[in-house]
Amino acid sequence: MNQLHFIDYVIILLVLGVTLYLGFRFSGRQRTTENFFLSKGNFPSWALGLSLLSTLISSVTFLGYPAQGFTSNWILLVQGLMVPVVLLGTIWFIVPLYRRVIGLSTYEYFERRFGVLARYYSSSSFILRQFAGMGTVLFLIAVAIRELTGIDAYIILIVVSAILVVINLKGGIQAVIWLDVFQGFMLFASGVICLGILLFSIKGGVPEAWRVASEGGRTGFGPYSTDLTQLTLFVMVVNGAFYAIQKYGTDQTVVQRYLTARTDKSAIRASLMGITLTIPIWTMFMFIGTALYVFYQQQGMPEGMKAEAAFPHFMMTQLPTGVVGFIVAALISAAICSLSADLNSMAAVGVEDYYKKIKRNRPDGEYLKAGKIMVVAAGAVSALIGALYVRAGNEGVLGVVFTLYAIFSGGIVGIFLLGFLSSRANRQGVNIGIIVCILFTAYAVLTSTPVGVHEKKVLLDLGPYNFTHHKLMLGVYSHLIVIVVGYVASLFFPKPVLDPALLYSRHRKKNVEER
Repeated sequence: MNQLHFIDYVIILLVLGVTLYLGFRFSGRQRTTENFFLSKGNFPSWALGLSLLSTLISSVTFLGYPAQGFTSNWILLVQGLMVPVVLLGTIWFIVPLYRRVIGLSTYEYFERRFGVLARYYSSSSFILRQFAGMGTVLFLIAVAIRELTGIDAYIILIVVSAILVVINLKGGIQAVIWLDVFQGFMLFASGVICLGILLFSIKGGVPEAWRVASEGGRTGFGPYSTDLTQLTLFVMVVNGAFYAIQKYGTDQTVVQRYLTARTDKSAIRASLMGITLTIPIWTMFMFIGTALYVFYQQQGMPEGMKAEAAFPHFMMTQLPTGVVGFIVAALISAAICSLSADLNSMAAVGVEDYYKKIKRNRPDGEYLKAGKIMVVAAGAVSALIGALYVRAGNEGVLGVVFTLYAIFSGGIVGIFLLGFLSSRANRQGVNIGIIVCILFTAYAVLTSTPVGVHEKKVLLDLGPYNFTHHKLMLGVYSHLIVIVVGYVASLFFPKPVLDPALLYSRHRKKNVEER
């Protein structure tokens, strides 16, 4: 494989220089926890929209989607396609809810509605999902740059992790959001360039690409059955509907963006912009993988090349000098920006949901210091998880990400929907629902996940009673269990006395009055 040219390295260093500049640009303003985590009112709607876009696409989109399109059809794109279907009808109520009832942590709402167990359960699930996702992003970036440059993957992990931690410590949420804007433009431009060169390189152009891809099973969203044991369109549609609510309705990384906006309308406009832009970008990168499959069908694929390496290999061997540097810079920037947002949101949850509970009524400076320490710790743990992925040589990363997300979702959407939609659901009933959900998740994982070095087998083999449905349905079932069990159990306890601001009915009425 060709190595990067001197010009490519210059471009990469220039982009990293801009990234670090933006991080240090706001370093003098991070004197309070409010500035470090929110900086409320300092961002226009379009910047917040691009920040949401960049947070959602990241390096998983850049490398995971092409790898998926290279090895299979577009079925995993369905999860993203469900986002606008669900959110266009609900974002009008979700945004005002959080802006009116919480200070910083999304999970403050869960405590106000259902008590401390709901708060700690939902926040810990968020932290587990974030670590799994951040480790995956670092793994992808390390593998890609190793393929492009030959640099050891572990060195890449250390360098990238150090850069994103420094940016976050110096610039806080202001640096994170403006970096997201910068990275959003770069990622979109790099995708357009790569797809254009790919299609130009395929003999016969788009018609031939579509024919070869269709014959190779790289188009469509099938299988189209309702078999819950397989990855089918039905499974992805159901999972995607819950994913949309979970990401935009209960995820700290996204909700934090709502809180930084000047007004409710600004936050809603930003959300709609982010939702609108993510779909074409996800689709573009999935199609890049499809086009890669066609290209290597025509040209011949290097022996032993993994799916995650196909896109980096194409960039190194087919793109001109300078363009390669721009693409690599966009890839690194995508990782740094998305991970910076993740680190900031994890530190916000750590301070608000845990540190402040343990050490009450301390000076704000102490909380700010604790948040920065959490940024460093979270960055180090994520790098270690990425290193474990590198050591394991994980394949099919996009599928792994979705599976982990399903497992660690833990019924959070169920808690949120019960709290938001039902005035009858109460703390006791939801606590019972959470306990049943935990037991079910443990059963499903232990009876369906083979582990071992030489001979893999499930930890708990119940024979015909093992959990056999697809892992993505695990997240769906956990939400449904909390909803059904939580509501039914609530009927055995007194109806709660609630602040109307915690319920959907209050926000619906307010929206009607404003119109």
